Amino acid sequence: MMRVLVVDDEPLARAALTELLSQRSDVERFDVAEDAHEALATLRAHPYDVLLLDIHMPDLSGLQLIERLSKQDGPMPSVVFITAYQEHAVEAFEKRAVDYVLKPFDPKRVHEALDVAVRRSTQERAARLLEMLGDLNLRAERTTRIAIKDKGRVVFVDSGELISAEAHGNYVLLQQKSGSYLLRETISGIAEKLRPYGFIRIHRSVLVNVAFVDTIQPGAGSEYLLRTKTGRQYHVTRTYRKNLRGLAQFWIGTEGFDSD
Repeated sequence: MMRVLVVDDEPLARAALTELLSQRSDVERFDVAEDAHEALATLRAHPYDVLLLDIHMPDLSGLQLIERLSKQDGPMPSVVFITAYQEHAVEAFEKRAVDYVLKPFDPKRVHEALDVAVRRSTQERAARLLEMLGDLNLRAERTTRIAIKDKGRVVFVDSGELISAEAHGNYVLLQQKSGSYLLRETISGIAEKLRPYGFIRIHRSVLVNVAFVDTIQPGAGSEYLLRTKTGRQYHVTRTYRKNLRGLAQFWIGTEGFDSD
């Protein structure tokens, strides 16, 4: 489906073009503008996929309108120039027009131009979507990496490789699947930084990556015993027992496991 804006200072041309657009099932909506200035205001208010654009208009020509649009942020509509002046064809295509229809126009010729324009518009929307998805994926990949200062250098670590963080005096030991990093940090400071990466606090001195938790089971008193997939066991104290709910989205048959 396409949204079309007709820009032409000739009433008869506007009427003929809107009549053609009303016959098409692939036109979601269409609007008209009597000159380029009205077109600019309309384009600021609504997005369009296709412009049916006259070239010779008072004050601001169709070519000048495209020049202004190209300097603005946001996607450009596909442009079909509809004009009585053939000499502007080369310049029109230089401005990335998808087609150039001469007046007086044959309705079939306009429909052909619209077919080309909607294909271009669909392809460009798909290309923009793929580009956006690529940016999102790249951003996601970047945000899973953590920069750690270690022995005078900065090491980039995948957060999914970190298993736990343990307080040791004035330091915090970050345990990785292979190796570890000793940082001069507080456990509370590390907890804030690692929370977006799936870490929960289970003890005043221990954080664990929920992705590495294998089992939990009742321990002594009101404590729980948490076992990681690497075989390491940790005590979950009563103060932090409620954080265990962050281990899974759904819990089945486990009512009361964290109740007082």
